[in-house]
Amino acid sequence: MQNRILFFLMAFFLAGAVNAQENLSLTLEDAQEYALEHNRTIKNASMDVKIAEASRWQTLATMLPQVNVSADYSNMFGYSMDLGNFQISMPNSVTYGGTASVAISGTQVVGVQLENIAKTMADISLKQTEQEVTNQVKTLYYSALVMEETVSLLEKNLENLEQLYAYTQRSVEVGISEQTDADLISVQIAAMSTNINSTKRSLEMVYNSLRLQLGLKADTGIGLTQTIDDLMAVEKAVALLDVDFMLDRNYNYQLLEQNVTLSKKQVSMKKWEYAPSIQAFYQYTKKEYMSDEATMNSTPPNMFGISLNIPIFSSGSRYKAVQEARLGYRQQLNTFDDTRESLIIQHRQLSYNLTSSYESYETQKKNMVVVQRVFDNVSRKYEQGMASSLDVTNSGTELIGAQSSYVQALLDVVNAQVELEKLLNMD
Repeated sequence: MQNRILFFLMAFFLAGAVNAQENLSLTLEDAQEYALEHNRTIKNASMDVKIAEASRWQTLATMLPQVNVSADYSNMFGYSMDLGNFQISMPNSVTYGGTASVAISGTQVVGVQLENIAKTMADISLKQTEQEVTNQVKTLYYSALVMEETVSLLEKNLENLEQLYAYTQRSVEVGISEQTDADLISVQIAAMSTNINSTKRSLEMVYNSLRLQLGLKADTGIGLTQTIDDLMAVEKAVALLDVDFMLDRNYNYQLLEQNVTLSKKQVSMKKWEYAPSIQAFYQYTKKEYMSDEATMNSTPPNMFGISLNIPIFSSGSRYKAVQEARLGYRQQLNTFDDTRESLIIQHRQLSYNLTSSYESYETQKKNMVVVQRVFDNVSRKYEQGMASSLDVTNSGTELIGAQSSYVQALLDVVNAQVELEKLLNMD
């Protein structure tokens, strides 16, 4: 009996531990840090850095000494070579030795430089991916909070409408109001319920997107421990308008700079194909015969050699290769100049967007307060018989519209802030 009780207690605590593992309570900062560690896109970008490093070392290794060791066994099965007056037997033998070689050319040196640039670009891409993921987490976190706030507002509206419907229904029963008045409110209640359910489904989609960014399983519960009031700092967003745009902090600009450098190095690599290349080697060979008879050994034990390759004539292929690389470099310069100007224009546009979204937010915030007062006033008048059910319905519709506009304006400020922070590469 005691063993059974102990078993159930252990099962209970284990189940609690499993449930604890399947639910996360996160602040915005916690969510971003969790995404940096578990997001699969970031993991792939991190692997790209390691791949670039491995490729760089492979290219660098071609300029370093290469050593090979070999061993060969031969069996002539007692064969003798007939040389007229005498014969030479061909005994079994074992040959072993090693070769050390090194080859250096200008294209190899430039190749290593190209791999260094590729490694730098992989590092920048990793940072850019981390920035994009953390920004996406921030947007989704805010979106979830805003939708939860929307659901709360809609449920409050639904509660008010249900109270009005109950009041109207009682008035109908005593003959003060018409049934059509109650029917109009009931239709609005149904529409409100549908709107709430639709918003809840949209909220679940936001949570699913957040799970994907965090690298979580689909059934993992997420609890957001901060509210929109805790996070919403409109003053901080507006302060971005006073931040100077420094191009060299932008990741797209940094990648483009590296592309230009890469293209320029391609021209150098093609030019180096005109230059000579040199290769040196040392070879040691030892041959052991498995016989006591005198044998002829023509294999030198030590050998050293140097090879120099000088390109002379290629029917214009090297010239055209250099010309092609130069044209590609000019294209990159044009792209660089165009993108630089585009980033400057984009900064102006995003600043305009943030200014406009902030102004709209302030307007919609005040409008929602006013429309809420109007709705409350119309509801009181309706209860006193001084307003019709149509007035209540119209006022409720205006309130829902004002609340929706406020929520959208709030999200617009967040999105404009995130986009501008991304461009400025704000830490």
